[in-house]
Amino acid sequence: MKLRKTYTPYLFLLPALVFMGIFLFYPIADVFRLSFTDYNMITEPSFLGMENYQELLSDPIFWKSLKNSFIYLIGVVPILVIAPIFLAVLVNHKLRGMKWFRAAYYIPVVTSMVVVGIMWKWLYKGNGLLNYLLQTIGLIDDPIYWLTSPQYALYSVMAVTVWKGLGYYMVIYLSGLQSIPANLYEAAEIDGASWWQKHLKVTIPLLKPSILLVMILSSIAAMKVFTEVYVMTNGGPLNSSKTLVYYIYEIAFEQLNLGYAAAMGFVLFIIIFILSFFNISLMDHGEG
Repeated sequence: MKLRKTYTPYLFLLPALVFMGIFLFYPIADVFRLSFTDYNMITEPSFLGMENYQELLSDPIFWKSLKNSFIYLIGVVPILVIAPIFLAVLVNHKLRGMKWFRAAYYIPVVTSMVVVGIMWKWLYKGNGLLNYLLQTIGLIDDPIYWLTSPQYALYSVMAVTVWKGLGYYMVIYLSGLQSIPANLYEAAEIDGASWWQKHLKVTIPLLKPSILLVMILSSIAAMKVFTEVYVMTNGGPLNSSKTLVYYIYEIAFEQLNLGYAAAMGFVLFIIIFILSFFNISLMDHGEG
């Protein structure tokens, strides 16, 4: 009887563990194995030892792509963690037309990134709507070439990622807000708390699980961004918008150097693992 109680929980977990083993743990292990080989999908992998990792150290495009990915992380994640909280607080009010407002913010989330990328390419053109509006209100005199200038390309793509992700993270916060008992806000009002104090002392502490989730999801998404870059800039100009995932794609599927791509992929896996661990540790420390 005791033995049955011991193994019963693991039997319930078994289907999920098998699924994760096949589609998560085995691919990770296989990528790690391939990272020590020379493999082009045509011939059998040949063992190279640490050569792929040594090549990474002297590859300027790898370091440029890694730098761009970290710029993406630093620039996008804070906005996607903080801004959706204000949107969620706003749409949490029961006002006329609020459902339409929620839907308007969520439409970009369910729209294909390919469609979004093409749309923003039109907006970013030299004679596009964005330049027209900025020239009309007098902020600029000449058109800015947002996607073909090394100075602006990466940040222009980052803006699209933020625009598309706001609604998704807003919904996560909204579900957290709606689980907070209303009597806590009423008690805060009785104690004389202002609007800011109510949300600072009640909303933010009780939203910590949602904030942690958003931090982890947005960090992972920022480090593995690909579609926006592929559709809008192809990593250019002069590699100024090339991210690590896009470079892995180029090496793996354009140059067919899968061993080297696997080495970069495993480095990316380690970085994302460390970021996730750091986010969880930071939140646990905050709660402590």
